[in-house]
Amino acid sequence: MVEQSVGSGTGYDLAALWEQHCAYEFGERDVPKTMATMVDEPYVNHIPMMTGGVGQKELARFYRHHFVNSNPKDTKITPVSRTIGSDQLVDEVLFSFTHNVEIVWMLPGVKPTGKYVEVPLVAIIKFRDGKLCHEHIYWDQASVLAQIGLIDETKLPVVGRDQARKLIDEKLPSNARMARWVESDGK
Repeated sequence: MVEQSVGSGTGYDLAALWEQHCAYEFGERDVPKTMATMVDEPYVNHIPMMTGGVGQKELARFYRHHFVNSNPKDTKITPVSRTIGSDQLVDEVLFSFTHNVEIVWMLPGVKPTGKYVEVPLVAIIKFRDGKLCHEHIYWDQASVLAQIGLIDETKLPVVGRDQARKLIDEKLPSNARMARWVESDGK
């Protein structure tokens, strides 16, 4: 079940606009339709890797050659929560895929490992006049790197897929990686 908080509106159904954009982007994998959902000078910034684009031409190039058709076929987006304001929408999702192709926007230069990845992802979407203006996308890159075996989560203060599991099941234990957690028991 997706938790949803709705703010005051602009006369546009921001959720419907965002869902249509995602359907073109991930479902149909149609760059012209995806771009048509956006303002004349949109921008997308995948914050952890600084990938995306600014303006119709650069963003269409990014989508066409480095994103829309570059995601693994089993890419799945599982909604967790959504907050809608007057001109902005924030989605918290579980982003999952099998790393069986080079994902140039998330893992540039990393050969496919065949590993399955689940990572919490947050998308902040700004709208203007019924179209997407910008997307700021956040995820924990260390979790992705741990899950594909590029960093050792047992030697660093990093978690892999456990963070995705905790996102979905709040009853899973917290603080397991804090060695001093037991010292505060009963204090």
